[in-house]
Amino acid sequence: MVTDILAADLAELAVLGAVFCGILGLLIGSFLNVVAWRVPRGESIVHPPSACPHCGHRLSWWENIPLLSFALLRGRCRGCRERIAWRYPIVEAVTGIAFVLVFLKFGLVPELPAYLYFAAIAVVLSVIDIDLRRLPDSIVLPSYVVLGVLFTVAAIVEGDPAQLARALLAGVALFGCYFAVAFAYPAGMGFGDVKLAGVIGIVLGWMGWGSLLIGAFAGFLTGAIGGLLMMAITRGGRKTMIPFGPFMLLGGAIGIGWGEQLAEAYLGLFSL
Repeated sequence: MVTDILAADLAELAVLGAVFCGILGLLIGSFLNVVAWRVPRGESIVHPPSACPHCGHRLSWWENIPLLSFALLRGRCRGCRERIAWRYPIVEAVTGIAFVLVFLKFGLVPELPAYLYFAAIAVVLSVIDIDLRRLPDSIVLPSYVVLGVLFTVAAIVEGDPAQLARALLAGVALFGCYFAVAFAYPAGMGFGDVKLAGVIGIVLGWMGWGSLLIGAFAGFLTGAIGGLLMMAITRGGRKTMIPFGPFMLLGGAIGIGWGEQLAEAYLGLFSL
């Protein structure tokens, strides 16, 4: 009886946690739209208030509700009736879904804030890189500090400094790997990718070496496949500029979600 009650309470807590993370993700996603637009242009992300890029109409509070405002406005600016880009609700929805998936993966653990933060920057960096072929230092470099602090707190709470040391070492290792590739073939990889690799390495290294190896491999694999598809669709050549950051981040997501399991399954093939 007691066990059933505890199980029901835990299930209810999990549902509430997922709902909370989903709503938080939607709100963060709305903010990420501002970041993706203003940061590459060197503008403040807090001032002035959000406005229509076409007519300058200042958005009221009800025009800033994630997803709902887009539906109420029927995808058009209230001031000039210009269409609102579908990217805005998509970014909000993707961020909300990503936050829910992160919560379902980790639950209420000390490292949850670090992975929610990583999910947020993964979305905004992907949008910016797709738009402008850039990974802004103003987002990537502070992420080293933010993740370092969040994982340090998690290591203290869990009493496992070795896990923090592995995360930092993994960050250095993946940074060095990408730096070597960029040095050997500078035309094929920008230094923004190198700096992002260190961030991804820290996030994957916290989980384990298997996650790091699978995540890094998945990044290169999805990048190669995606690059070939994009060149085929756009009829571009080998010199076509293809944003690699989103594929790196996708590989990181794969490493977080299934890295350790895939690594164990692969190693298990050699023990048969």
